[in-house]
Amino acid sequence: MKTRILFPLALLCLSFPAAADVTVASPDGRVQFLLSAGAQGHLEYTVTFNSKNIIDRSPLGIVIDKVDLADGAQIGKADTYKVNETYPWYGPHSTVVDNCNGAKVAVTSKTGTSYTLEIRAYNDGVAFRHLVPGQGVRTPDEATVFRVPAGSVIAPQNYVSGYEGLYPWRTTTNTIEGMMDGEWTNPPFTFVLRDKSAYASITEGALVNYSGMVFQADAAQALHARLGHAEPASFGFRSRYAKDVERLSHPAVISGPITTPWRIVMIGADLNALVNCDIVHNVAAPPDPKLFPQGIHTDWIKPGRAVWSYLDGVDASPEGQKEMARLGSLMGFEYIVIEGFWRNSWSEAQLKDVVGYMREHGVKAFVWNIRSLLQDPKALQQTLEICDRVGIAGLKIDFFDHENKEVIDLYEMLAKAAAEHHLMVDFHGANKPTGLERTYPNIVGIEGIRGMEFFPPYAQHDVVLPFTRMLAGMGDYTPTHFGTLIADTTWAHQVANAVILQSPLLVYVAHPQHMLENPSVDVLKAIPSHWDETVVLPVSEIRQVAAFARRSGNTWFLAITNGATARNVRIDLSAFLRGPQPQGGRSTPYLATLLRDTVEPAALKVEHVTLTGNDSLSIDLRSGGGFVAMLKR
Repeated sequence: MKTRILFPLALLCLSFPAAADVTVASPDGRVQFLLSAGAQGHLEYTVTFNSKNIIDRSPLGIVIDKVDLADGAQIGKADTYKVNETYPWYGPHSTVVDNCNGAKVAVTSKTGTSYTLEIRAYNDGVAFRHLVPGQGVRTPDEATVFRVPAGSVIAPQNYVSGYEGLYPWRTTTNTIEGMMDGEWTNPPFTFVLRDKSAYASITEGALVNYSGMVFQADAAQALHARLGHAEPASFGFRSRYAKDVERLSHPAVISGPITTPWRIVMIGADLNALVNCDIVHNVAAPPDPKLFPQGIHTDWIKPGRAVWSYLDGVDASPEGQKEMARLGSLMGFEYIVIEGFWRNSWSEAQLKDVVGYMREHGVKAFVWNIRSLLQDPKALQQTLEICDRVGIAGLKIDFFDHENKEVIDLYEMLAKAAAEHHLMVDFHGANKPTGLERTYPNIVGIEGIRGMEFFPPYAQHDVVLPFTRMLAGMGDYTPTHFGTLIADTTWAHQVANAVILQSPLLVYVAHPQHMLENPSVDVLKAIPSHWDETVVLPVSEIRQVAAFARRSGNTWFLAITNGATARNVRIDLSAFLRGPQPQGGRSTPYLATLLRDTVEPAALKVEHVTLTGNDSLSIDLRSGGGFVAMLKR
């Protein structure tokens, strides 16, 4: 049930006189955002958690037509409010709580321009944005900096190909001091305070009608927010859209009022708090009831699992795809993703025949498309009409490769057009999620990640992703392979990835025949694509090991992926198995299937045992190893 409460200033017991510093505190008081007029006459802000700096005092502002409106600005009245609502979600948990204290702060620039800085403080982070009224065409740019505290251990993505970079160990230092002057990196930018008292990650939300944000470091350990036009064009974009590189290297113009995306700092005492943070989609607009009468539960929006013939035995013929779907149905999967060969070599009659066969086996189809084709209104309409006639469930749209406003606008245009035809969408070759999937719940997949279609190694990469890129939202990683692509991992690690690297459309890279033949098949059949509850366990450590307990109904999955160093971990099941205590003091029994590493990476040991919340598990993990437990009540 949704509840949304907007309390006026008096009810919040907050008072901000004009021309004074403004502090907005979270409902529990532990997170604070302090806005002040700096000594140099420029607006500044500080973010704290339990009285410790998460963001040191940093400049904050927006540039309009090359004028920084925060330079010499005066802080005026702050109107406060409170948000307290819940809504359903397809992600780490099924119900989201949106609870924050907010303030809309009046600001007047030295040029006389009046605008609003809106601030929100949540129990697990902060968000802020600029709202600049006005008419006509103007060009906004960025003037906000994030100063990360000295000694913080960082996990930046190297800037190689958009959001498909790695998170490598640094040869010099893995602290903020190791960032090179001028170095680029993509959000989310995750870091841990030197004393490990807090974890944080910086990203953005509600990216609509604006260019995306990226970071550029300076020599003073500060991250400067830059917009999409300023960052180097990725290899993918330069190779596919060479004629557009120069045009999109210029700042984008906006007509009428300017509303920036929210700049977000997620904060928590542990990794569990970060993984369960909902701020990115909390700041996004809710779905339009005209398009989505029941929100995410609108009847034609159905999360599920998919097979995909791309990296494990491609058969591009209609008969080959029928067989993929038949085998996928034996796994209990709901979808198949048909790659681009349907456009290049199949007739519409063949596509209709294949889709009809799939539906007879309970499998629906997503079909691959190129965004540069679909941005043409005529071609888009033709594709949508084919989908209507044939009975397609969704579109996989590829090759966005840029964050200039012109490209960002396409996401919303395509999501809306698809929704009007009751089609789900999987965005590939995309940027990180920014909450658009709340506004358009027909978005069930967003790549923006270096997945298994890239060359290995995978082990260390897989254990950093849950605490970096995945914090922004769903990731179309295409997990789980049992052939040579396991590289420096193990079969158990590969199955665990399907639990940890989550997306409402969970697309498996393994051929369904290979999944059916694998000893993990019963577990694979049962892994859902979204969860009721997620607990990140204390043994987890960025770049070292990821240990997740996730619940769907009465079934828990414990999944662990290991990095490069072999280790033993002990998991206390009481960390997530909770419930009434029967007579005799024993907690509820669960029938458990355990998948363990063996001496061979391309093998696993299956055990069937009974466990309770009073038990613990000792787990030996190989280099690149993994572990999965399915516990049914």
